[in-house]
Amino acid sequence: MKIPLFYSYRNLLARKLTTGLTVLGLGLVVFVFCAVLMMSHGIKKTMAATGSDDNAIVIRKASQNEMLSYITRDQMGILEAQPEITRDPSGRPLVAGELYVAVSLEKRNGSGAVNVVVRGVGSLSMAMRPSVKLVAGRMFTEGLSEVIVGKQAAERFKGAELGGSVHFGQREWRVVGVFEAERSAFESEVWGDVNQLLPAFDRPVVSSLTMKLADPSKFSELKKRLEGDPRLAVDVKREKEYYADQSFTITTFITVLGLVISIFFSFGATIGAMITMYASVANRSSEIGTLRALGFQRRSILGAFLAESILLSLSGGVIGVAAASLLSLVTVSTTNWDTFSELAFGFALSTAIIGSALVFSVLMGFFGGFLPAVRAARMNIINALRAE
Repeated sequence: MKIPLFYSYRNLLARKLTTGLTVLGLGLVVFVFCAVLMMSHGIKKTMAATGSDDNAIVIRKASQNEMLSYITRDQMGILEAQPEITRDPSGRPLVAGELYVAVSLEKRNGSGAVNVVVRGVGSLSMAMRPSVKLVAGRMFTEGLSEVIVGKQAAERFKGAELGGSVHFGQREWRVVGVFEAERSAFESEVWGDVNQLLPAFDRPVVSSLTMKLADPSKFSELKKRLEGDPRLAVDVKREKEYYADQSFTITTFITVLGLVISIFFSFGATIGAMITMYASVANRSSEIGTLRALGFQRRSILGAFLAESILLSLSGGVIGVAAASLLSLVTVSTTNWDTFSELAFGFALSTAIIGSALVFSVLMGFFGGFLPAVRAARMNIINALRAE
């Protein structure tokens, strides 16, 4: 005979205080576990949203990122002539050479200065990135010391608000517009006229070149040809792939550190569940003896107590996931170690994270309840009936 699941559920409700405290402890561990995965996923999602599959980005070979890269004017001429590039009605190739530098700006909250990306863009840069939209003010005027700033940058840095001014490159730059970019990394940047920013930073060449592809399926052919051209010495990536790669170091560190902390905390939570289950077994000795006398086999007793422990931990898992889901409303910032600049991002919850968190809670319940369940199953019927 099998003991119904309702039996395990009823016994948890009969001990509200100990059950509640254990569930809260397990829920806290699952909350930490879930928050770490949400943070890592949020950074990846922010970086992946920055690029487009229709665009390809060209940087100096082995430079890893735009900050360490440069593209000469001769190389730009070769790159602009590629047949895979989209052209406007006038025949002009949709190619944008951009400058990428990091400057130090003070945070509004008084926590000090951090590195912020300043991107020098041209007239075609906005056309190639339809996700970037001005939500306040106007576009900067080419030839003037004007900039537009991402929404996150405008909210976080002194002087970056609409109508304010920021100082870098030995100039004051007036903020004339604020833009959104679907919560991508662009929202943490400052954009200005590339032809003004190049001399301001004493740069003779741009950092990278972005091109819009007429047919994204031809990317592999373009990549092979350009990377094999000895005149160029460049790496070519899809824009979305490139920005996703820029989060590798920070997401790997957060994930590994978070999982180590979660596993460490899980030992404490598992021990707590084990203590709760051992106490339950000790207090229900006569009940266990009665079940054995009624004909329930040892494996049924084992299964019932193990199910009770798993239900206990799964309840904590659900509470932990529910609490962690509220983090989706929060936007935070950190330094992206791949670009050494400030990145604002939101916690992102996914189906995979929910599944992982619930599996994690079930495992804690299994390991925490296994030994107490074995003890209950091995109880001698006569001794159990005498205990009271």
